[in-house]
Amino acid sequence: MRLISRALITISALAILTTQAWADAEIVIAIRYLQGEGTSHSHLYLCREDGKLLRKLTNDNSGQDSGPIFASDGSMIVFTREKPNNLREFWSMDPRGTGLKKMETAPDWYTQAKSSPYFTNLELEESTSPSPTASPEESASPAETPPPTYKSPDNSVELVLREDPKDESDQVDGRGHGKHYLLRDLKTGAETEFGNLPGFDGVFGLLHNNQDKDQYFLFDGPLHLAFFDLHLNSTDGDTVFALDLTGPRLVRLSPNWAAPIPLPGEAAFLTRTENRYVPIPGSKKTANCSYMERWDEKLNKIRYAREKSAAVCYGASMYRPGKDPRVITLRGGAD
Repeated sequence: MRLISRALITISALAILTTQAWADAEIVIAIRYLQGEGTSHSHLYLCREDGKLLRKLTNDNSGQDSGPIFASDGSMIVFTREKPNNLREFWSMDPRGTGLKKMETAPDWYTQAKSSPYFTNLELEESTSPSPTASPEESASPAETPPPTYKSPDNSVELVLREDPKDESDQVDGRGHGKHYLLRDLKTGAETEFGNLPGFDGVFGLLHNNQDKDQYFLFDGPLHLAFFDLHLNSTDGDTVFALDLTGPRLVRLSPNWAAPIPLPGEAAFLTRTENRYVPIPGSKKTANCSYMERWDEKLNKIRYAREKSAAVCYGASMYRPGKDPRVITLRGGAD
């Protein structure tokens, strides 16, 4: 009986530690759940990092709550309430949902806060464009321009963005493009064409960090990724694939666009995910929606929203005690 009791105590202690690890990180999201009739409003919701809804923080329907940001110590959340006639109010409250008060002016740290770094396909500026290096074999032929190559931060693999001029799909940004891109193992020299990777549908541009245009990879612990965009069509727009270098495989992050947001110190990342033409419950209408999602090292995702909802994200902020930075922010949700 004593051994059984000790085992139960150990299991309980581990369960408490696991729960505490999740509970320490919280994310506040401004979500506007769309409805078929009447005016829908954006409110603030607080979730645990594992997706569990902790509480709805605001209920006011006089405007649209947006841009929530945690204070650096996690003790306060400041947000904007957009009202008719371009009237903007600033409010604060604590994460428990108490202490709600209107502020005469927003604190400097709130107005100066920017969205955290995210991966994008925006064109690189000429002055800061990287100069990808070509392999010796490619450089030996002066008649051909070598394809861009990108080495991973640990120098384990290299991406060779090779195209075939005789392949029609390589001439346009669309499905099938990039099948001749190479994943090269720098230790063994083995090469795999992207077209042979599980999940391949097509890839085009390699995304880069918007605040560090030489950063093309997301490496954090066991998380080893690169991100590619691909144009689908005029209706669906663009989409984003994660190249999981540990697989290797390609995983589509959304039917439409998704902006990957690193979580430094965690083998995980967030995305602001777009879904077009989502059915609005209780109606025959559809809407273009956006959500916050979290992806773990195995590329399993959690969506911070009600199931089967049509919703628009108006900004989010995550507080992560013990991590650097402690606060991850998506400002407004329009980025």
